[in-house]
Amino acid sequence: MNHPRRLLAGVAVLALAASATVVTVRVRQGDSPPRSSAAAVVPTSTPGQLTAADELARKQAVDAVLARRASAVLKGDLKGFMASVDPKQAALVARQQLLFTNLRKFGLASLSYFTADKFDPGPGLIEKFGPTTFSTRVMMRYRIGGLDPKPAQTDLGYTFVRRGSAWILVDDVQTDSLLSHDGHRQPWDFEEVALVRRGPVVVVVDQKEAALGTKVADVAQAAVASVRRHWKRPWNGAVLVVAMPDTQVMSTIWTSGNGAGWTIAAKAVTLFQGEQLGKPLGPPIGSRIVVNPDLRKRLDKDLLVHEMTHVATATLGTRAPIWMVEGLAEYVRCRAIEDDPHWTVDPYRKTVKTKYLPKLKGLPDQALFDTNADAAYGTSWWTVEYLAHKLGEKKLATLYTALATTGFSEPTLAKYTGLTRTQLAAAVKTFKG
Repeated sequence: MNHPRRLLAGVAVLALAASATVVTVRVRQGDSPPRSSAAAVVPTSTPGQLTAADELARKQAVDAVLARRASAVLKGDLKGFMASVDPKQAALVARQQLLFTNLRKFGLASLSYFTADKFDPGPGLIEKFGPTTFSTRVMMRYRIGGLDPKPAQTDLGYTFVRRGSAWILVDDVQTDSLLSHDGHRQPWDFEEVALVRRGPVVVVVDQKEAALGTKVADVAQAAVASVRRHWKRPWNGAVLVVAMPDTQVMSTIWTSGNGAGWTIAAKAVTLFQGEQLGKPLGPPIGSRIVVNPDLRKRLDKDLLVHEMTHVATATLGTRAPIWMVEGLAEYVRCRAIEDDPHWTVDPYRKTVKTKYLPKLKGLPDQALFDTNADAAYGTSWWTVEYLAHKLGEKKLATLYTALATTGFSEPTLAKYTGLTRTQLAAAVKTFKG
């Protein structure tokens, strides 16, 4: 579902890419930050020689520090947040102050931190800070107010040192390479941000590009309206659109293949409730849309409608076949284009009917998306066009929901369409539209 190319519709320059269900958060169900008064308990031996009791005491002490930092963010207490940061590390102090400033702008409804697995300290850290140096993965669990229905989670790499009875944060970058590839590079981790809200739509941009945030928010709001017009299930339109200039934000790979035609314009990034360190568990809980930094100033509604459709359907489940997932997003995009009487997708329609349908032997699968993305997207769109014609948009949404929750099977398809897989492919091939 990560194929970037998209056919042109009419004379409009449309979305060049789409992606659904790209994992970016790490969530471990059942964990919660330990509530402990053990901050004053200190190990009695050096790292590498700790007993199980010593390690537990260290974990409890650091978790207590992290709990105070989370509370400070929610209360707007910069002094409390910085109390555990080594004042001798000027760059670290600056990064942590910026982090606090950015987190406050997101309007977090909840926030907690807790330690997960420990790391070997980065190069030179023990030599610099001494034998109590302790590097660990820190899980950050958060919920953006008015946006996230449930908490999401990401990982951080922090290094602490014990000074007296206190644990002090001395580094937040040396263990980055050990973290999840996508998750820990969040919008609040780099430059100061500006947030623009349009009801449930939240756009985050660099503070220096606040005016761009307003433009993107207007585009995103229009895209949400288009999706809600053609996706006949309740959806509140809540989404975070990330349009930052830094390519590190959420670490999305923005190009693949060769040439400008393969440039990825935006991605819908799904958040999973139960995913921990690359092991997906649990249901999807929401999405982010990440805009290609190179294309953020040329964003238009048509580009976002496809991705917004993925957002609107993400929480239903991940079991729908790829032809339905991408075909529905293309269907809504094309319908949104033709809502304007001055635009048409006739060139796209003609290409699909003359170039791809004659070669259609079955419903598009992952292999077709891997080898011929244009044909895969086009025939998936036409399949959903046929289903919308046969069933209507309300029953189409019902079918999608059934497939997303239970998976694709002949009985499910027959229940909602009266057709087998083979019959559906044959009907699509002869459908005139």
